[in-house]
Amino acid sequence: MAAGLLITDADERVLLVEPVYKAQWEIPGGCVEADESPYQAAIRECREELGLGMSPGRLLVMDWVPAREGRTEGVMVIYDGGTLDATTTERIVVPPEELKGWAWSDPPQTAQRLRPLLARRIAEALRARADGCTYYLEDGVRVT
Repeated sequence: MAAGLLITDADERVLLVEPVYKAQWEIPGGCVEADESPYQAAIRECREELGLGMSPGRLLVMDWVPAREGRTEGVMVIYDGGTLDATTTERIVVPPEELKGWAWSDPPQTAQRLRPLLARRIAEALRARADGCTYYLEDGVRVT
């Protein structure tokens, strides 16, 4: 299980982080540890990856991902991380051993930087935020 945060700026650009250990970008978040809730994992990962103490908002999407070669099936959740203002954005500090950096990404940049599955999940999370709903996904495709 993994949990992430959909964080945007006033221009609706998505905050993405660039890991040192893989080619594709991600949203802030990561694996849920033993005896940790997804909500608590999102808080921890935001603190570790961005240096920000944030409380996630509502659940935007839950995505069941089928097993594939080298990976078991999983459940990924994305919480609303809100909209950061310039003052909060200036406080972002990424750990150099884990992340090369971070960037605001408009929709074309987001689609280009993310794996297709995560790009679908983020697009649905943005729709869920706009619609005031929570969506259930399977492999990044909305079921309900």
